[in-house]
Amino acid sequence: MSIRPVKRASQAVPTLEGAGVKLRRAFGFGDTAETDPFLLFDDFRNERPEDYQKGFPWHPHRGIETITYVLAGNVAHGDSLGNAGSMGPGDVQWMTAGSGILHQEMPEGDASGRMHGFQLWANLPASLKMTKPRYQDVRSQEIPEITDDDGTLVRVICGEFWGKKGPVEGVAADPHYIDVTVLPNQRKRLPVETTRHAFAYVFEGSAKFRDASDPRGVLTERVGIDEEPTVRELGDRSLVLFDSGDEVVVQAGEQGVRFLLVSGKPLREPVAWRGPIVMNTQQELMQAYGELRDGTFIKAQ
Repeated sequence: MSIRPVKRASQAVPTLEGAGVKLRRAFGFGDTAETDPFLLFDDFRNERPEDYQKGFPWHPHRGIETITYVLAGNVAHGDSLGNAGSMGPGDVQWMTAGSGILHQEMPEGDASGRMHGFQLWANLPASLKMTKPRYQDVRSQEIPEITDDDGTLVRVICGEFWGKKGPVEGVAADPHYIDVTVLPNQRKRLPVETTRHAFAYVFEGSAKFRDASDPRGVLTERVGIDEEPTVRELGDRSLVLFDSGDEVVVQAGEQGVRFLLVSGKPLREPVAWRGPIVMNTQQELMQAYGELRDGTFIKAQ
């Protein structure tokens, strides 16, 4: 087995999106080489309704898939094809925008005003950019949960893990998307196929992850030539990008840790990206925005 070293660790940054939603962006709208086939990851977490209630009014998508995972509150959604619904705690919606769709997402807090969820954008290969849009709406109770002997809890949203298969299927990037909870001070090894790009996003507690510069398996910085390294523990809203290998090692902190572990097969295709539309060439991008202007953007009815 080869342990994946940490390529880079960073904090999600405050960002304003939609009609004024305050959220944290872990990555997006930059170089996609390290995260391919994933384009963007947002953490929308708030306890003040005024920071999220204006939501994400009508906007277009083409050429991507959006994956929304709700932890607290609800997200009401609707689209130009007549679909409508609501996602609650633990629910997932996997939307394949394909040839094009107009939709809206409107967060609604829980009884205490809290709202928490994540949105991940996955790229579509050139051969599927103009595929027919579709939804996979998954309720919390449909997502398999596995508790290991040491108390580690894993929710399998997409892909196969520890013999359980997630309910989301037929996604172009063949992603594996799991929600992992490791108990305090526990050390855990989690398999990830070597051919995939992988990242973790910590949203509760803290943990140490292996780094290439430290064979003992934690991010460190030297304090002196003969001194022991000091451990850098990664906490809430930390993004960890992994290098190649076939397993991830995590050492949970004093309060334990909960994080998303996501991996996918890189497409290695050119990316032409502007706002919510992602194509392969600038010409395709200009065509998409031209269709938006002249009212021919929506292909599927």
